[in-house]
This record gives sequence, structure tokens and C-alpha cells, in this order.
Amino acid sequence: MKPIVIFGAGDIAELADFYFRREAARKVEGFMVDPAYVEGSSRFGRPLVSTEEAAVRFPPSQYDAFVAVSYNSMNRLRQAKCHDLKALGYSLASYVSPRASVYTDKIGENAFILEDNTIQPFAIIGNNVTLWSGNHIGHHSVIGDNTFITSHVVVSGGVTVGENCFIGVNATVRDHVSLGAMTLVGAGALILQDTEAESVHMTVNHTEVRRIKSTRLKSI
Repeated sequence: MKPIVIFGAGDIAELADFYFRREAARKVEGFMVDPAYVEGSSRFGRPLVSTEEAAVRFPPSQYDAFVAVSYNSMNRLRQAKCHDLKALGYSLASYVSPRASVYTDKIGENAFILEDNTIQPFAIIGNNVTLWSGNHIGHHSVIGDNTFITSHVVVSGGVTVGENCFIGVNATVRDHVSLGAMTLVGAGALILQDTEAESVHMTVNHTEVRRIKSTRLKSI
């Protein structure tokens, strides 16, 4: 396998570097960012270059790329960077944790699937999808391109998640529900019916803060 150059220089890039090297035995040669964000000549102990320099220093014929940025702008930033790197000729690597239970081979490029995910048979994971740790993706479900699913999310069987969605921590999606493109599901939300494109679904009541101090409680 080709060595990898990672687009990004923040926490997610550092995590991608860790996982690719430690869990997938892939060599990460360096990092690249847009020219305006180059600070110094190295990051995490390896070279840091601009995207303009990357194609020369890390030619696409010899290196794969991975885009390690967050869900900003409903994942459109990460989507755009994947497009840009492919236009330069890079193939986009995917990371699938060996500690995930994966029963499908239908996983797209630039996937980032961390430990303790369960992906059941006949599920389809699109391109540029992030599954943070500890999710359940039910059988026959489809996760659309450029989607970010955080942690401890339950996507039940036969669900269709549209492109560029975001699903927050501990959310649950009922079986055979379809989420429209760019749906935002907040932490702890329960989705029982189809959602419209670009809709936002948040829990109504947040955890109440009591006036009494914890040190004055007689029991817990």
C-alpha cells in the first residue's frame, strides 16, 4: 500500500495519523493544509506543506491522501477538500478499525470508522463518511456521502441517511426512516419519522441545573 499524506493539522489529523499508523500499519509521511494555514514546516514530527507544494513533494502516483477535518458547514468543507485532492490525482484512503464489527464490504473512500462500531450485513457506507466510536448501523441501512455520525448513535435497520448529515451523540433513528440531505440530529434526539432536507432536530428539554450545591445533598 502507498504511504499517506493527510490533509489537516488539528486534532482529527493527529487522530487519523495515530489510527493509520498504529492500527492499519499505514505509513503517514506528512501533512498538508491550505496555504493560508501553513504554520511552520512540520506537524506531529513530520513535514507540513501547503496543498500547492504537496503534489510535488508527495506526488499522487506515489502517495494516497486522507482528509481529516471535522463536520464544519454540514461536512461541506470536508467534501470540498476531498474533491480538490481527487482533482490533483490523489486516491483517498479509508480507515476501518480492526476493533469494529463490520459485516459489509460496501464502504466508500475517505471513510473514518473508529473502534466499537457495529455495521450489520447489507449496510452501505458512502464516500467521506465518519463514524466515531461506538455506533450501531443497522442491516440494509444506507449512510449517504459526506455524513458525520458521532458516538453511541443507533441507526436502525433499513434507514436511509441522506448526504451531508450530522447525527449527534446518543441519538436514535427508528427503522425504515429516511433523513433528508443535510439533516442535523442533535445529541440524544429520537427520530421516528422521515425528515426534510436541511432540517434541524434537537431535544426540547436539556438537563436541569438545580440551585442546591452538590456538597449540601444528603444523598445521591
